[in-house]
Amino acid sequence: MARVTLSRSKLRTNYKNLEDLFEGEDVSWGAVSKLFCGDMSFIGEVLDLGIAEVHDSRIANLRAIKEQHPEVRTVYIKPAAHSAISDVVAWADVSFQSEISTLEELNGEARRQGATHEVVIMVEMGDLREGVLPEDLLGFYRQALQFQHIRVSGIGTNLNCLSGVLPSEEALDELVTLRDLLEKETGETLDLISAGTTVTLPLLESGDLPDGINHFRIGEALYFGQNLVEEKTFDGWHDDVLELHADVIELREKSMAPSGPMGTNPFGNVAEETDDRIAHRAIVDIGYLDVNPDFIVPSLPGIKIIDAASDMLVLDLGENPRDIAVGDTITFRLEYMGALHVMSSNYIGKEVVDTEATGAGIAACDMEIAVAS
Repeated sequence: MARVTLSRSKLRTNYKNLEDLFEGEDVSWGAVSKLFCGDMSFIGEVLDLGIAEVHDSRIANLRAIKEQHPEVRTVYIKPAAHSAISDVVAWADVSFQSEISTLEELNGEARRQGATHEVVIMVEMGDLREGVLPEDLLGFYRQALQFQHIRVSGIGTNLNCLSGVLPSEEALDELVTLRDLLEKETGETLDLISAGTTVTLPLLESGDLPDGINHFRIGEALYFGQNLVEEKTFDGWHDDVLELHADVIELREKSMAPSGPMGTNPFGNVAEETDDRIAHRAIVDIGYLDVNPDFIVPSLPGIKIIDAASDMLVLDLGENPRDIAVGDTITFRLEYMGALHVMSSNYIGKEVVDTEATGAGIAACDMEIAVAS
């Protein structure tokens, strides 16, 4: 059965690197858990690192975390749907919001639940996802202050999450200036400027992060060790905390070019392969139903992905110098979107491992936790 593994030791290494990076900085940070789609075996490993705050965009995931770990600070990092307001107040200590009508709904529900709900106001800084326009922010904030069961703890922004806009010192300086304006005009204090994500880490590392940016939301650096600005792995970090393992279910020497009259395949494509060489073609037990093959990379050199069907992935092993056979396991490094896909699949097992896998079979060792949905 195909499975995704989380390496506890590699996760801890990336966590230590983050802690070293933040040491001496006046910032707090939490782990983005949405990648794990509520899988508590993996989320438990993150919490065991000592992380006290988790961020997620699915309220069901925050509920699962809060029910098992009520001490953890839960942050809902998406503007709330009005139909989900009661759950947001119940299971999220904090939420990121950008609409007055939603704040009004949250305020009413918080009053009914006898609570005060904490909110970070999201500001549009160029990436064109969620956020109040800067010129409207002061008026928005003044309205938000009228809600007795809402506490606005800060402002924030998302960059590089939709349009690919990278954070800059100038844009983040503007966000700090906006915070200062809100405090000056209202006399209120805003504790947080939540503008730090994995893509902001290079600014912190270089010393160019503006003073005042004091809250980070970290996912890709923790799980993939990625420097998203330079599109490479940070030195000394792991990009393979998560790996996908799939079993070989057929292996034969076949032509690389299909034969016969050609039509479109189930995905609307027409094969244009002209390579008529004979090669070892392996089929493994994953397909588009589990993951888009564009976001996985075979760990062994010399293996190439040919194509996939709904539940089978076809690989080119060339002359098969490692003598891979039916029953062996092929390991893939996961990119972010690939990991998100396999974590959301009910057909992929989830396992925590303690030791690295080696060899042609890439059979992971010391499986401590196995959760196969």
